[in-house]
Amino acid sequence: MQIQPYLFYNGACDEAIAFYREALGAQELFKMRFKDAPPDPARPLAPELAEKVMHATLQIGDAQIMMSDGGCMTESNRFAGFGVSLTGADTAAAERCFNALAKGGQVTMPFQKTFWSPGFGMLTDRFGVPWMVSAPPQESAAG
Repeated sequence: MQIQPYLFYNGACDEAIAFYREALGAQELFKMRFKDAPPDPARPLAPELAEKVMHATLQIGDAQIMMSDGGCMTESNRFAGFGVSLTGADTAAAERCFNALAKGGQVTMPFQKTFWSPGFGMLTDRFGVPWMVSAPPQESAAG
C-alpha cells in the first residue's frame, strides 16, 4: 500500500513544479493537462482550463508527491487544498480501503473504473480528511 500527498494549486501547478525543481531537485515523472483527457459531453471543458495541470507526479528524493491545478475554481490565491492519495495493491484491495474510509464519511466520487485506472474513488473521511483511492493503473492493461 502507498500513501502519497496530493496537493492542489488553484491554477499555479506549473509554477509549483518549477519551484520544486529548483528548490528541491524534483523530477517530473508525469504530467497530464485537462485538454489531454477524453472529452466528456456531460461536462464540457472550460477553455481556460485546457492548459492547466490535471495531474502531475514529482519525485523528490525517495518520495513522490502528486499535484494538480484542481478545478481552478476558487477565489482564494492562498494554498488551501490537499488530499491523501492511497493506491491499493490491486482493485479489490483499493475498493476495500475506499469502503472502509467511507464509513461515517462522505463519498464525493463512487469507486469506479476510469480512463486512467481500473478503480478510483474520492471521499472525505469522518475526520474531514479528503482521500483519493486508486487501483494501480498497470492492472488496467492486464484485465
